[in-house]
Amino acid sequence: MKFSNILAVFAGVASAAPANTERAEAGPSGHEVEIRGFTYGGSGCPAKSVGSQLSTDLTTLTLLYDSFIAQSGEGIKPSEHRKNCQLNVKLKYPHGWQFSVFKADYRGYANIHPKDKGTCKATYYFSGDSKQYSSAVTFHGPYDDNYLKTDQFNLESLVWSPCGAEGMLNINNEVRLTPLDSKRANLLTVDSTDLKFKQICYLQWRKCTK
Repeated sequence: MKFSNILAVFAGVASAAPANTERAEAGPSGHEVEIRGFTYGGSGCPAKSVGSQLSTDLTTLTLLYDSFIAQSGEGIKPSEHRKNCQLNVKLKYPHGWQFSVFKADYRGYANIHPKDKGTCKATYYFSGDSKQYSSAVTFHGPYDDNYLKTDQFNLESLVWSPCGAEGMLNINNEVRLTPLDSKRANLLTVDSTDLKFKQICYLQWRKCTK
């Protein structure tokens, strides 16, 4: 079991098809979504606890976390029962288009005793837009295994980027153990996260409207 691997992958767009236009070829194509920078912060990713690598084509960002672990048990402080990480990614994309991530995979490990439970939750939103989308999975004890959490967005719940050439995608992740007064030794981690900007399966486009 590893506690230091959380991976965020922003794969380049391939033959994107806009949601509300008649001609698929009218949509953006090629590596037109670029990562221009990112910041992070939170109890699960304090300063200098995250390693990163950005690909030369600016489309793949890899993050390595050391502290995204929630724990409970005898002698463990209640503050350790919940850990969060706020990720802010600055993106560039074609003029006149909006996009939305609509699938994300989270992998981790949970060791939960009977009568206790652990929750892994993610909230997505773009800066300047009040709309958010949240998805959570809860593990009820007894549970002792790796897990895969997939966030699948339907069209009604998509969170769209602002129109223009740049946008800030925000993702707030958290792992939480309950009840807070549990003396049993529990553990919940996020080992990896895959957010794929890859058309056909993972990206939805539409033209901006006035």
